[in-house]
Amino acid sequence: MTKAEVRAGDPIKSALTGEDGIDFSIIELFFFAYRDFTSDPDQILGEYGFGRAHHRVVHFVNRRPGLTVAELLEVLKITKQSLARVLKQLIDTGHIIQVQGPRDRRQRELYPTAKGRALALALAAPQSRRIAAALAEAAPQDRGAIERFLMGMVNPEQRAQIAGETVADGDYRDDREREAG
Repeated sequence: MTKAEVRAGDPIKSALTGEDGIDFSIIELFFFAYRDFTSDPDQILGEYGFGRAHHRVVHFVNRRPGLTVAELLEVLKITKQSLARVLKQLIDTGHIIQVQGPRDRRQRELYPTAKGRALALALAAPQSRRIAAALAEAAPQDRGAIERFLMGMVNPEQRAQIAGETVADGDYRDDREREAG
């Protein structure tokens, strides 16, 4: 029976292969890498009754203190309604504080508290160890290729939003830090 002869509802017993030009090997590696990359933080988040949305908010507020709610919505590509519940929980539990913007009182800037910083570090530590172990299996000069590959996975129109400039230690600074220093 050929592909054209398979009827809707009939079981297909052959596995997908790369014959259609789809790189299933890399796709599967992403699935498995993502599963394992998120597993340790998921366990920690579960102890707080938090999920991955909380992780993303805590991460970006700690990486960019003073980020406005509008900027966070843009970074996460979610609706205000989706963010509201997560942000309320993080504020109510003392992980994040919200401050009125100095120039526009309607603007709300988000900052981590000591508790929020500790959570961000606890979530990032196992991920950092996993990345370090994977990079240790690659040649030192491969890091740049890996970073370019990952950046290439980001939609082109979103790449400028990601970081600003890469600095020597592989970390980035946003525009506010560049202007200040």
